[in-house]
Amino acid sequence: MSDEKIIDDEGNFHAQDEAVDLSGTIAEGWIALALFWLLGLTVFYQFVTRYVMNDSAAWTEEVARYMLIGVVFVGAAIGVSKNLAIQVDFFYRYLPAAVGRWMSRIVDVLRIAFFAAAVVMTVQMMLKIGNQTRMTIVDAPMNIVYAVCLFGFAAMCWRSIQVARIHWRRGFSVLEKPESTLDDR
Repeated sequence: MSDEKIIDDEGNFHAQDEAVDLSGTIAEGWIALALFWLLGLTVFYQFVTRYVMNDSAAWTEEVARYMLIGVVFVGAAIGVSKNLAIQVDFFYRYLPAAVGRWMSRIVDVLRIAFFAAAVVMTVQMMLKIGNQTRMTIVDAPMNIVYAVCLFGFAAMCWRSIQVARIHWRRGFSVLEKPESTLDDR
């Protein structure tokens, strides 16, 4: 333990932040951050036009809604890449190790299958509606919004494949050893 005091004898606060390392941030994280800032700017513009100029820009609500959808779908890939899904590891504590190992492999395969199915169904929906369905206020095809969702599902599928490969290479998953992380080798 360090002898360094956070508050010295005179009551002055002394703390030093850790260095921020963004080198491990995945591409989807930066894209979600850009969408989030665009969303923030859109909502700020909406606020200014509504409450300062007293002439609300009608398109901002619709665009902000679609940007929020983009932030969620693209940003979800961050959680998948870090394997942060809600999990129940109760049974893994009481099952034989071999059964737990196979169950965790099944979970990895089902996660990949779910996201792959979501990609396929999103493409099918986009092909079915085509460019005929338009946004309500902004004259643009709804497939733009669905394309962002498709990108998010594809990114989640790719990241779940990467997580499964890590699990299979090291011989265990977080389900089997909850105290571990993806960085543990």
